[in-house]
Amino acid sequence: MNEDTRQKLMDVSVATLATALYKRGLRGQVIQGVHPIGRKGRNMVGPAFTLRYMPAREDRNQLAEFRNPEHPQRVAIETCPKGHVLVMDSRKSATAASAGDILITRLMMRGGAGIVTDGGFRDAATIGDLDIPAYHTRPSSPTNLTTNEAIELNGPIGCGDAPVFPGDIIVGDDDCVIVIPAHLADEIATEAVEMSAYEDFVVERVKDGESIIGLYPCTNDEHQVTFKAWREQNGR
Repeated sequence: MNEDTRQKLMDVSVATLATALYKRGLRGQVIQGVHPIGRKGRNMVGPAFTLRYMPAREDRNQLAEFRNPEHPQRVAIETCPKGHVLVMDSRKSATAASAGDILITRLMMRGGAGIVTDGGFRDAATIGDLDIPAYHTRPSSPTNLTTNEAIELNGPIGCGDAPVFPGDIIVGDDDCVIVIPAHLADEIATEAVEMSAYEDFVVERVKDGESIIGLYPCTNDEHQVTFKAWREQNGR
């Protein structure tokens, strides 16, 4: 992805991005139900590399499957490109784990930008201490083979009701995760930076006792004049 776009997205909130996408008619881009296992103090940003799970069939999903070097879950960990976010469609089921700390440690060491599932992770407490952003619904100890089969790499998926296409830009903050269609990423990032600057200005004004009427959203031209001066003073 464009490096300038990546840097812009590192400093904006998912909420702000959701508003920018809403303006373009996109209302379902936030991945529902996922939360950061451990807050990292920085955004997760990167293109999506996807893995899709389907309901497991017992004769296909014995522990021996993990010995298969072509097992899609293992291949996903070993082939997700550096700087990408591994996004998993786990059917919104946390009855079995999408991955555990060993696999996610391997993804981290390979340079993955993060990992997201609409299911759960095992070893969640350990994953929370790793230096890689990870998002799930809740801890889940049973192996993924219990109810899910990893079936397809890097195709379109649904994750937490959000559509995810390979290469879409994934952004996660300390609250949640959003999916930006790849072709909109540059303009959304630029707009979100502008929105964030105004929102920071608004917070300062509100803390100083200012009413939100006419300020947020800005319907009073006087606030625009004050905002311009604020930006110059703060290098924004």
